[in-house]
Amino acid sequence: MIGRCLTLRTCLVLLTWLAGGVGPAAAAEPQELRLFNRPVAELRAPQGGLEPAERVSRAQRRFQALDAAALAGEVLARPVPQAETPAYLLSVGEQPVFTLQASDLDPEEHLGLSTAAERARHRLIDAVQARRAQADPALWWRGGAVVAGVLLMWGLGGWGLARLYGFCHDRGDAARLRRDGGRSAYLRLIGWRLGAAACWLVAAGGLWVGTMAALAAFPWTQPWSQQVAAFVQQLGGWAVAGMLGAIPGLLTVALVMVLARAVHEGLGLLFRQVQEGRLRLPLLHAETVGATRRLTAVLVWGLALAAAYPYLPGSGTEAFKGLSVLLGVMVTLGSSGVVTQLMSGLVVVYSRSLRKGDFVAVGSTEGVVSEVGALAVKLVTMRNEEVTLPHSLLTSQPIRNYSKLAGTQGTLLSTTVSVGYDAPWRQVHALLTEAAHATPGVRAEPAAFVHQRALNDFYVVYELFAHIDQPLERVAILSALHAAIQDAFNRHGVQIMSPHFLAQPEQPVVVPPARWWTPPARPPEG
Repeated sequence: MIGRCLTLRTCLVLLTWLAGGVGPAAAAEPQELRLFNRPVAELRAPQGGLEPAERVSRAQRRFQALDAAALAGEVLARPVPQAETPAYLLSVGEQPVFTLQASDLDPEEHLGLSTAAERARHRLIDAVQARRAQADPALWWRGGAVVAGVLLMWGLGGWGLARLYGFCHDRGDAARLRRDGGRSAYLRLIGWRLGAAACWLVAAGGLWVGTMAALAAFPWTQPWSQQVAAFVQQLGGWAVAGMLGAIPGLLTVALVMVLARAVHEGLGLLFRQVQEGRLRLPLLHAETVGATRRLTAVLVWGLALAAAYPYLPGSGTEAFKGLSVLLGVMVTLGSSGVVTQLMSGLVVVYSRSLRKGDFVAVGSTEGVVSEVGALAVKLVTMRNEEVTLPHSLLTSQPIRNYSKLAGTQGTLLSTTVSVGYDAPWRQVHALLTEAAHATPGVRAEPAAFVHQRALNDFYVVYELFAHIDQPLERVAILSALHAAIQDAFNRHGVQIMSPHFLAQPEQPVVVPPARWWTPPARPPEG
């Protein structure tokens, strides 16, 4: 008993599976019936052993077989009597073309068979009229004239637009190269560029209008013209609807940007007052206000972008999401080094270890700071070389700033000489300060001064200090100072014992003024 029940259940399952598999396989695909390049009806069900595709082929053969007399007849849609399923026969004159069954109707359209048959009859009338018109020789002459006119319009219009585009492009290049400055020059450049772009738009419009006119000139291609026009109309409607729908979001974005710009301008005015010394605020210094301005600008515009992003048209589309992912990956992969440099730059700026115009030394590099950027500092060395130092290097090495404590007194310069004990130290001080005063580039105020650095076995070490205004000319000024020191000591007969002393000579080792211009040296003119 149990075995019989299992067998019966298995048979029922197999029958159910076979029935389910046969149903979808037997369903045929709907086929569109097009006559003379025009849609007439859609056939969905078999008829008389013919599948929908075969029914379409038979209807097209019947339509092609119609002669001129048949085409002059009336197009009719009549019910088929005594049919298994309700149907209408569509014919041209006395020649049948195809049959429309109730099973051919689309359930989603909710149309009755008579209404669908009447719609198919009107479409068949359109196809018959187009075929009759296609046989008219006058239509071919008119179509040929239209095509010739379109080609002539394209030729003349293309020639004129090419010359106009070249004129606008050349005038735009001339306005760009003139560099006369001012807003008017910039507006002229934009105007010529817009004129060149308008030429492309006019060319595209002329191409589209000519193509539509040529397609509409012949009955066979008229449906293509209508389809393209409908597509362009639909596309234009979609674009207009999209622009109208985006107006509220764009207004919100504009409002956010205006507020952000107002905040940015207000903070910029505040920072400018601090930088010029007109206003003093806690934690703000003239040296760091530039970096603070940049940080606040990034913060303000970053917040504005984050607030305005959801209101941008298309911000929720997959394209924007993919772009966000790409930017995130790029920032993740390349941010480590950049963030390190930025943080090091903040340390350099807010520690106020240097600023533009300072004479500094970093490692073996000496020069004047020409730029303090977000990622690096640029120095101009005494050899007129520009050296770029990353901020990470500045935070890992000591920075010697020769101008930091100089204030308005200039950069301090020093040099040492060794003079024997037989020369009065007061005379040596006077000679050194005299040489400093005679050196071009050395400031008269504050006055140069001398320190005695060491009392060695045979000589005294003197160090001369002087102030200069041009740190980049330090080497040249130091060379001129050395020359002035030698002249002063030689003029007064005092021997310089640097750098080493071996024995006391009988006469001081000096060069008298009479031998200063021994050839090939030449005294200065005047």
